[in-house]
Amino acid sequence: MRPVHTALAVLVAAVWGFNFVVIEIGLGHFPPLLLSALRFLVAALPAVFFVGPPKVAWKWIAGVGVALGIAKFGLLFTGMDAGMPAGLSSLVLQVQAVFTAVLAAVVLRERPGRVRMTGMAVALAGIAVAAVDGGTSGPVLGFTLVVAAAACWGVSNVLTRKASPPDALNFMVWVCTVPVLPLFALSLLLEGPERDLAALRALDWSGVGVIAYVAWVSTVFGFGAWGYLLRRYPASSVAPFSLLVPVFGMSSAALVLGEQVSGLRWTAAVLLVGGVALTSLAPARPAAPAPTAAGTAAGTTVAAAVSAGSRPAAADASPVR
Repeated sequence: MRPVHTALAVLVAAVWGFNFVVIEIGLGHFPPLLLSALRFLVAALPAVFFVGPPKVAWKWIAGVGVALGIAKFGLLFTGMDAGMPAGLSSLVLQVQAVFTAVLAAVVLRERPGRVRMTGMAVALAGIAVAAVDGGTSGPVLGFTLVVAAAACWGVSNVLTRKASPPDALNFMVWVCTVPVLPLFALSLLLEGPERDLAALRALDWSGVGVIAYVAWVSTVFGFGAWGYLLRRYPASSVAPFSLLVPVFGMSSAALVLGEQVSGLRWTAAVLLVGGVALTSLAPARPAAPAPTAAGTAAGTTVAAAVSAGSRPAAADASPVR
């Protein structure tokens, strides 16, 4: 990769890692489901009027919208609101690569080789260490919800692989339209209209900045830049940069939010990132013909992108948010 493109890849990873800090700040302004709904609303509008009609079947857009937009982000934001630290969340969410590999083996009949199986075991060991650390730094419920969010991300990755969208940006924008109304409805039902109205009435420039960052910087810029890189270079060259996301997430949470990074958490980070690298970058052995290069690149881009809160990467090596 050219140095300028390497710098862009690192910048996107930093944007996605810092996104966890921004979400943590945003949860001080909005209830979690309302924040997630606003994020997708602002990300989808007005972009949906400029990207053209959907280029894949609506069943794939709806499926990814539900799994990623409603389930993954709803659980992630709620878990962080329940007390899961931002830095630890950015790390634990990476276990989505293991869920993706397992689901791909079941649904897509991709047979994991020894290296990938070893990576899954190492990543799960990292989750176990993170769970021990989380037991001393955050509530069990929050940790469980973030792991569940990672599982839902795995589902959305497999659905994206099945969809193989030819235009990743078009696909992502349309996916962002799906969660908006359901998340608003869930917020009204579970968080209450009084709490939602109070948050909207108290909206200030800090709250506006949070929404702008998670919607436009993390989602639109991050996704667009990552897609640009994937169009110029092989996914195997771009995807490894997504492993920097938890590094930036933990570091920025420590610097901005004052979160303590214990030796146990660094151990978990080494195990998780190393395991995810093996799981994501080791080639699988497909039992069926592999998708086209264009479809694979598109699926790779989208699966990662809506993370960090929008962050695209290889379909089973996606970063976070």
